[in-house]
Amino acid sequence: MTHPIMAGFDAARWPHVAPADIACRCCGEIYIWPEALDALTRLHVALNKPLYIDSGHRCLLRNARVGGAPLSLHKKLAFDIALSGHDPARLAAAARDSGFRGFGFGQTFLHLDTRAHRAHWFYGQRSKAKWTSLGIS
Repeated sequence: MTHPIMAGFDAARWPHVAPADIACRCCGEIYIWPEALDALTRLHVALNKPLYIDSGHRCLLRNARVGGAPLSLHKKLAFDIALSGHDPARLAAAARDSGFRGFGFGQTFLHLDTRAHRAHWFYGQRSKAKWTSLGIS
């Protein structure tokens, strides 16, 4: 069964995005945010490498279960991209150039979103130390 929001997914516009990769992991709900999907597509093209999305859209229940922020953009559409197989600094630079404005720097992932204003944060001191050593502060 296709979730009603899925009706807006344009496979021709976002050929590098699989609906299952952006769907909520607990219920399969999908949220279509064209600006975010366009940025993700540009990032994929820029890197010419697969992107593994650890977390895309989260329904309200999933966001609460994983301890997500009450105003988390994951409740719409944000991406936690696994760092494995990527140069983290290059991934972050390419994401910025692809149109992402929200950056959360984790030890094993990079959170990306297309919020209205630029923002960045670290997930603890170890993450901050890791990214700072790569020239990101």
